[in-house]
Amino acid sequence: MSWVYVNPFTGYAYFNNLKINESQSDSLFLSVTGLNLHISMLRLFSKNYEITDLTLDDPFGTVIQHKRNFNFDDLIKRFDPENSDSTEAPIHFSILHIKINNGEFIYKDNEIPIDYTIRNVNCESSGIKWNTDTIAAKLLFRAGKARSEVKTSFTINYKTLAYHFALVLHKFDLEIIDQYLKGLVNYGAFHANVDADIKASGNFNNEEDVTAKGIVEVNDFHFGKNKSDDYASFDKLKVEIKELSPLNHDYSFDSIALIHPRFKYDRYDSLDNWETMFGKNGSNLAVASADQEKFNLVIEIARYAKVLVRYFFRSAYKINSVRISDGDLEFNDFSIGEKFSLSASPLFIQADSIDKNRPRIQLVAQSGLKPYGKGTIGLSINPNDSADFDMHCRLQNIPITLFNPYVVTYTSFPLNKGTLEFNGNWHVQEGIIQSTNHLLIIDPRLSRRIKNKGAKWLPVPLIMAFIRERGNVIDYEIPITGDLKNPKFHFNNMILDLLKNIVVKPVTIPYGIHVTNTENEIEQSQSITWDWNSIQLSSGQKEFIIRMSGYLKQHPKEILSISSVFYEEKEKEFILFFEAKKKYFLLSHPASRFTIRDSLEVGKMSVKDPAFVRYIDKNSRAEKLFTIQQKCSQFVNPSIVNSKLEQLVTNRKRIFASYFKDESTFSQLRILPIEYAVPYNGFSYYRIDYKGGIPEPLLSAYQTLSQLNEGLVRKKYLKDRIQNLIRK
Repeated sequence: MSWVYVNPFTGYAYFNNLKINESQSDSLFLSVTGLNLHISMLRLFSKNYEITDLTLDDPFGTVIQHKRNFNFDDLIKRFDPENSDSTEAPIHFSILHIKINNGEFIYKDNEIPIDYTIRNVNCESSGIKWNTDTIAAKLLFRAGKARSEVKTSFTINYKTLAYHFALVLHKFDLEIIDQYLKGLVNYGAFHANVDADIKASGNFNNEEDVTAKGIVEVNDFHFGKNKSDDYASFDKLKVEIKELSPLNHDYSFDSIALIHPRFKYDRYDSLDNWETMFGKNGSNLAVASADQEKFNLVIEIARYAKVLVRYFFRSAYKINSVRISDGDLEFNDFSIGEKFSLSASPLFIQADSIDKNRPRIQLVAQSGLKPYGKGTIGLSINPNDSADFDMHCRLQNIPITLFNPYVVTYTSFPLNKGTLEFNGNWHVQEGIIQSTNHLLIIDPRLSRRIKNKGAKWLPVPLIMAFIRERGNVIDYEIPITGDLKNPKFHFNNMILDLLKNIVVKPVTIPYGIHVTNTENEIEQSQSITWDWNSIQLSSGQKEFIIRMSGYLKQHPKEILSISSVFYEEKEKEFILFFEAKKKYFLLSHPASRFTIRDSLEVGKMSVKDPAFVRYIDKNSRAEKLFTIQQKCSQFVNPSIVNSKLEQLVTNRKRIFASYFKDESTFSQLRILPIEYAVPYNGFSYYRIDYKGGIPEPLLSAYQTLSQLNEGLVRKKYLKDRIQNLIRK
């Protein structure tokens, strides 16, 4: 210390710049700019040490943890009454008033590591008396780098370990969680902050002995690969607690609201995005949980949360309102030849009066589906028996071309048309299922086979001929019975329809061909569809463009408006794959020129070809590349992909326009700026709008199709087809 002042008559002492080192070390344990205290001198003669007040100014201390041990354990051991000589007369020690002004304390755990600071610590306590068992205090400080504000008052019985506290948090930054997560994950970033106003009481000896009420808000929650790639996030989670008491089996909440939650699940060739972080099947968590010597705050919070919810469904639970608003559940599959992506967004879930004493709980979930579609789920469940519920599920307006990544991988035949709808009704009582499920696919149609060495082959055109009904639909009822542990799917309806199609279809082939030709006439008159990363037109498309050019020549006042709808993400993916395979091919064949034959060979090569994947894995310079798309993006210069994309757009426009320039009808075209969007049919296309009269062949085709739709075979699905036209 710098200096000390002691008055033995009044019992006053002041220590200036006091510094205390670690035991048997020169490392600083605690320092204060000023420490002053008053000792009751008269009580010393009766071995009653009483400090009437103790004040610490600007204290600075360091708490170091190693596994379950702390750097102040030696002090606790030294002053433990059990270590004193029991033959001596007892010494009574009391501190009547304790005050800390503007303190700063650092917590460290070098093993994880953790480095966390609380500042501006101001504390006032009524002190500790030798003949009482409780200590009470008020505490105010700012925590972490963000200087979040914490205000609390508490009372603890240090013999029974009963406690009571009131806690107020304002934008409390949970950065310390991120530090503990580093010991559980292979990579990742986390941040969030908390607002809270909680009152609670309980006992430290019994984890379940806690009774709490108040409000907790977790804000700006982000957890994921890095700060710009979240795997889970939300804007706000607000919980209003009326009474929470696991010991008394009382869980009463006024409301639970979750605003803009987002959850992303990615499948890779071997693991998924969560396993790459936490280890396969959560192995990192299992190892950390098994190590009883090593302290991890995240594991301890998870354990305590498990205690709190252990008896939830057995208790008298009640939640007046549950709301999830503007959610986003995203699924991406990179394990197949091309990326599959689907998200439920925006997702809304609502449930009112979740009460164990009510006969049923009603829950409604509604969501849009991206890129197209929507879904709804209605659930009515017995709160006392989860095997007793009624559920209705409906999916609408989903283009089956969305599933092309799977269809191409397992059949080689992409789909270029069709809309899926599904209705399911489940009645489950005592675990026994009675369920009806209706699957309807309107106008499914295949495109040309893609010859790719990585894709399996199935005779899908033949299969489609049998499973598709005369109205050009796939329409099946699939009942489910049995119980929840062993459900039984009944395919009788599908088998009967299949047998009927085998008998009926050959007779109705002329009708089917007539319908298909009429639909093709209309579709080709409205749009020109392009295969991915291709400028080639089919013979049918060429024939139509020639006829359209001839029509304009005969009608010089007619104008055609051409809009280009460009599926940029998918086109770039196929360009990227081709350029990566091309680069690998040229490196593997340094003496050869890249010929048309080589181009065809590269086009047929699977992007999951083992030799190709091994090569780009070996030459990847960046870490944490889990998808073939990421690896190819690192293998191929992005400028090459962008350049090829521009060339693709230019060449398509040039080829399309050439048919009109030859006939001198190019001036009758109005080519609009490119529209970047996800097309309903899954392919980039040119949309054709007629600014004058509709050509007679197209009008005739419309009239023919209208008559066919009004016929007995197709009339049942007329409403669905009209909805499809409206969506497009």
